[in-house]
Amino acid sequence: MGKIIAIANQKGGVGKTTTAVNLSAALGVLEKKVLLIDADPQANATSGLGIDVEKVEIGTYQILEHSNKAEEAILETDSPNLSILPAHIDLVAIELELVNQERREYMLKEALENIKDNYDYIIIDCAPSLGLLTLNALTAANSVIIPIQCEYFALEGLGKLLNTIKSIQKLHNPELDFEGLLLTMFDSRLRLSNQVVEEVENHFEDMVFKTVIQRNVRLSEAPSYGESIIKYDASSRGANNYLSLAEEIIKKNA
Repeated sequence: MGKIIAIANQKGGVGKTTTAVNLSAALGVLEKKVLLIDADPQANATSGLGIDVEKVEIGTYQILEHSNKAEEAILETDSPNLSILPAHIDLVAIELELVNQERREYMLKEALENIKDNYDYIIIDCAPSLGLLTLNALTAANSVIIPIQCEYFALEGLGKLLNTIKSIQKLHNPELDFEGLLLTMFDSRLRLSNQVVEEVENHFEDMVFKTVIQRNVRLSEAPSYGESIIKYDASSRGANNYLSLAEEIIKKNA
């Protein structure tokens, strides 16, 4: 049975999509069969793997409203062992359309029921909000990764997110677990970055991944070429960081 991991944080710009795309690609390179689900109306995970968002006809929107089956939306990518369930800008309307539906929090969970055993890992790139899209992702997931940038406001809003996760565990998904907190955008030259790492590790201890994602120019460049960092520059620090994270997750779930 495939493990479903949501990557969530209501703050924007913390590295959610970067992590979703590159962790998925790294798991694929390590010979795991992976499905990446783009659950963000910005559709950056879709374009980040070289797929033309404008040409997406069946995606997360159609899956959530149950007008199409998940298997009809899945596309292959150029990355080994990696498929994607893409998104389109029309996904922005789904929260309004689902609001009066019964079991609206379970739409994604139900849509994945028939395909989840086809993959080793299903990674969900969540929108930067705590709305219905993210709620669907967390209800469908087995665990959650929370990226935290190594900057001044890093822990702002984290309490709210943790409380939301506890509510979802209580009301919708008692199986939801913490995969871990992932420190991103780390710059060893900055005292502040080191302080954030120290503070997060002291407070959350074993919940924090040992792998830290460092600031890396190649990591920033890769999406503009529609490639993961593994394909764009496999020898870069960014690629090594995400391969290390993938190995850590595989070992943890062995």
